Amino acid sequence: MADDGQRHVRVAVIGSGFGGLGAAVRLRRAGITDFVVLERADAVGGTWRDNSYPGCACDVPSHLYSFSFAPNPEWPRNFSGQPHIRAYLERVTDTFGLRPHLRLGAEVRAMRWNGRELWWEVDTAQGPYTADVVVSATGPLSDPQIPDIPGLADFPGKVFHSARWDHDYDLRGKRVAVVGTGASAIQIVPEIQPEVGRLTVFQRTPPWVMPRADRRISGPERWLHTKVPATRRLRRQLLWAIREMQVGAFTKRPGELGLLENLAKSHMRKAIKDPALRARLTPDYRIGCKRILLSNTWYPALTRPNVDVVTSGLREIRGNVLVAADGTEAEADAIVFGTGFHVTDMPIARRVTGARGTTLAEEWTDGMAALRGTSAAGFPNFLTIIGPNTGLGNSSMILMIESQLNYLVDFLRQLDLLGGRIALDARRSAVDEWTRTVQQRMRRTVWNTGGCDSWYLDANGRNTTAWPGTTAEFRRATRQVDLAEYEVIRPSKRRPEDEPPPAAEGRAVTVGRQAAEGVAV
Repeated sequence: MADDGQRHVRVAVIGSGFGGLGAAVRLRRAGITDFVVLERADAVGGTWRDNSYPGCACDVPSHLYSFSFAPNPEWPRNFSGQPHIRAYLERVTDTFGLRPHLRLGAEVRAMRWNGRELWWEVDTAQGPYTADVVVSATGPLSDPQIPDIPGLADFPGKVFHSARWDHDYDLRGKRVAVVGTGASAIQIVPEIQPEVGRLTVFQRTPPWVMPRADRRISGPERWLHTKVPATRRLRRQLLWAIREMQVGAFTKRPGELGLLENLAKSHMRKAIKDPALRARLTPDYRIGCKRILLSNTWYPALTRPNVDVVTSGLREIRGNVLVAADGTEAEADAIVFGTGFHVTDMPIARRVTGARGTTLAEEWTDGMAALRGTSAAGFPNFLTIIGPNTGLGNSSMILMIESQLNYLVDFLRQLDLLGGRIALDARRSAVDEWTRTVQQRMRRTVWNTGGCDSWYLDANGRNTTAWPGTTAEFRRATRQVDLAEYEVIRPSKRRPEDEPPPAAEGRAVTVGRQAAEGVAV
């Protein structure tokens, strides 16, 4: 137990979405029970708790968008909605006995590495903790981003982000403006269109939209998946394999995506008969450069008499009048922002201070970078789930999360093998080499060559979000920790009067390849 009443744990996990709950399950299955899951909200679920807007659903098939170690044969649809996904995460929490480890309402306010004790000092809304290892599983889709629009503060009506939906506000008969045409907006618009008085969609960049092959999963199918688990596993494997085969077109041969563009244009023509509107809704960049969206209702909704599409971004607000960049004006009683999240500038990075006395945000000024998407240099015993360059454009993020959980478990195993109070800090050279390799592979991808400005790119125009390979490649890359890529830090034996400040303390030990085979040094 730490001093001054601080509670000490071996592992502190931040966040209780898929990443945080998955980490908790893997810790328990590895025999580690000395951990807490710090959650700022009053319930688990992460982005699937926060995003409760009308029509919210996943665009990855449910049997692939779930943990391999917690299959659900009872998914009701191919693409299940937010309520079912959130309920699934609640069941995972109960099935694996995670409730005793949860600390709800425990938002992490700040963290600092203590180089003398070789642990993290974590300040939360429920008081201080110390932890040997911290796992940040806050995720990139946790903090909504609302653009700084002149006049927004003086708008007299209702304003909210799609991830903070105000269910107490009645949209019926109202003049509503939806800003953005991303994954959330194309689900929201068809749901609210029938009930609002007037709906204005502000489209800065049109998305590529493909048909959504959704249907109800029949009772006999669910029965078969329950009674014969092999059928459920086969379904998952087929879904995974199809998406693995698509990766090459996204990462190496973007020219092959032309066929998808033709399919998307055909999908649009079936719903949009007005050639002028079709022209305004047709992207001028390669499909896949931004995330491909799935919907059967988006285009039909835009043709309804009470819907206006403004093909220009929102420039300013004058009272209840919204003014687009092209001068178009629209009156509104409510504004719904579907403008995404802080992905390349995650707020948690400003709260984490590492061994050099700098925050993770400061270290990432020139772009996010972490060894194998997990370990940042100068932040010992700190691992990020869904870290830099781990995002996907066509498959399930749960596959990437599980790969990083493998890495987490082996990281803890290596600490045990090395013995005593100890820390592992990713070598700057190893992080740089990993980042250089990823960025070299990124050059040919559709995300970098497709001609769009997407949320995959940071302020410097570098893609620090997506993974330029298959999920199988990433799993191989994170199967185990290579100690040669880390500095091993043990407590300093210096006299107190000779010691540097705590953040810089600890003695680094150079580890050879033999340590990667599990030999303690």
